[in-house]
Amino acid sequence: MKLDIDYKPLLLVPALMLLALPLVGSPSTWLTLTVAGLAMGMIIFIIASGLTLVFGLMDVLNFGHGVFIALGAFVATSVLGGMADYTQSDSLWRNLMAVLPAMVVAMLVAGAIGLAFERFIVRPVYGQHLKQILITMGGMIIGEELIKVIWGPQQIPLPLPAGMRGSWLIGDAAIEKYRVVAVVVGLLVFAALAWTLSRTKVGLLIRAGVQDREMVESLGYRIRRLFVGVFVVGSALAGLGGVMWGLYQQNVVPQMGAQVNVLIFIVIIIGGLGSTTGALIGALMVGLMANYTGFLAPKVALFSNIALMVAVLLWRPQGVYPVANR
Repeated sequence: MKLDIDYKPLLLVPALMLLALPLVGSPSTWLTLTVAGLAMGMIIFIIASGLTLVFGLMDVLNFGHGVFIALGAFVATSVLGGMADYTQSDSLWRNLMAVLPAMVVAMLVAGAIGLAFERFIVRPVYGQHLKQILITMGGMIIGEELIKVIWGPQQIPLPLPAGMRGSWLIGDAAIEKYRVVAVVVGLLVFAALAWTLSRTKVGLLIRAGVQDREMVESLGYRIRRLFVGVFVVGSALAGLGGVMWGLYQQNVVPQMGAQVNVLIFIVIIIGGLGSTTGALIGALMVGLMANYTGFLAPKVALFSNIALMVAVLLWRPQGVYPVANR
């Protein structure tokens, strides 16, 4: 799980951007679509990075990942709802003083629920992929119903703070403020994951435990606890992604996690089932493809991401950065 140096997949995102430029025609429209696509991709990456960690390091197919996304979004509605003085301010810094606590609380709650989810639902089915799929999907359904019990079944608005609304004008291009914030948050998450996995003792132990669990345990390290920590971090990242996605959509529903599950799995399949760098590339491509096709051919947008996944798998059947090859 280290930062990959194979340059070919790194060219996919700029290649897609350059390919879209003559098709869109207008440079200002292209810039607006590109920034929107990158922002959407970064949010999807934050959501998918947790599942990428869990599958790549623990070999767990967690189809219940969506419940942590929805939980994070609903927790954010409660936190931001009590900080109207900050969210209604035109100052971006005051807005961040409300949004950052909402993110932290959402991550803590999602991580705590993830700990219980691993203990009572996932742990009994380690190594049994079919049972993992069935029982985690059941866990997601139960989680959605519990969300309805606490927050109700209706759609709840999650408006952007006042300072994050609107756009910056660059020539004729309109760059939405929140999309820039989303790109920055996504880059910070990626940098933190890459640094932790490749530059720290914890990352070394995690990677060593994946390769030879018995050897690491013989040295006195408790790999099970380490892997449980990975699951909790993955759940917390899903909660953070839920906050970002809820603000992106400006409303939340209990089923929102299940609605993005397909996108998440497309991203991790493109990325290579466990690669953090691959998940970033896959998420950016999915975000860009959705925006470009939505503008150029709305009917094609319905299946454009599946077509993108098929094209990538025809080139590299195990994804752009297959973990098995490292």
